[in-house]
Amino acid sequence: MESLSSGPARPFQSKSEYAYEEIKRRILSEELGPGAVVSQERIAAEIGVSTTPLREALKRLATEGMVNLSSHRDARVVELTADEARSLYEVRACVDPLAASLAAQRRTDGDASRIEAALTTLEPLSGHASMESLVAHRAFHRAVYRSSHNEPLIGVLEGLWDKADRYRQVGLRTQADSRSDIERVRTEHKALAAAVLDQDADRAEQVMRDHISGSLGRRAIEALGETSTH
Repeated sequence: MESLSSGPARPFQSKSEYAYEEIKRRILSEELGPGAVVSQERIAAEIGVSTTPLREALKRLATEGMVNLSSHRDARVVELTADEARSLYEVRACVDPLAASLAAQRRTDGDASRIEAALTTLEPLSGHASMESLVAHRAFHRAVYRSSHNEPLIGVLEGLWDKADRYRQVGLRTQADSRSDIERVRTEHKALAAAVLDQDADRAEQVMRDHISGSLGRRAIEALGETSTH
């Protein structure tokens, strides 16, 4: 995922790809919040494309579970639920530690360089995370799980990430991280990178398991569960 600003499609993007990235950016940054109507005509005019590529983009986002398409012309951003937050957490609790373990066993020198580079721009998410912060966070984790060189596993994690970012924002809104929380997350990221670079599979798996257990996604489960009871 890359952060995109409004404006004409870049030369190397199709109009459909540009519309997809722009609508997704608005959803992840909560410019389009849960339940918001995605007006095709309005957004098409704002980003300078016709409704045809915009419709194609919305169909793609619908298959990814980001929007609901009806028989009408507009779409609606999917609501966030405690059940989905729990499901995402359960999957990540299994596959992320596996990816970290495999990364430690299989990483190449090129992988190591990408992990080190991503770590230098990474800061723990806090407050209302900016798109730049979310992109840097994903870049680091992507550098780790791509080092597993297991394509089905990489595909699963790629598919989870955008949805998980929406729940991370919920976790951040629910409870501001303390200074100790921020330092804990920073330490976990450094420890994960070190374990993969040292090719210590057991340590990489355990660090990732601990990292997921204290994640914003887990915090979102409780927050949305409380919301649904009121």
